Amino acid sequence: MSDANQTIKDAVTGNDVVLFMKGTKEMPQCGFSSRVAGVLNYMGIEYADVNVLADETIRQGIKDFSDWPTVPQLYVKGEFVGGCDIITEMTLSGELDTLFTDNGVTFDKDAADKIREANG
Repeated sequence: MSDANQTIKDAVTGNDVVLFMKGTKEMPQCGFSSRVAGVLNYMGIEYADVNVLADETIRQGIKDFSDWPTVPQLYVKGEFVGGCDIITEMTLSGELDTLFTDNGVTFDKDAADKIREANG
């Protein structure tokens, strides 16, 4: 197993929620990463962020790991959830709330409701 693959596996299995993104949760470096990080930050989710721009082997490795061609990529309890469009849809439908609840991930339900109200 390559070092990049092991690093990815460790991040995915070692954190309840992890976002592979361009930039960091404090300073996203693309609009899609910013949108997903913004949702997670607003909902008060504790999550690890992995900046794929810092390491080209991680940037390509996460695409191979998930068999998903784009970044950002969100993982919850070791399972790939999706990228920006999927996370946006799940947030607006309430599916993301259910996913977090079912996996014991603490989040601000009022904040999630406010996102839906603002986008309804």
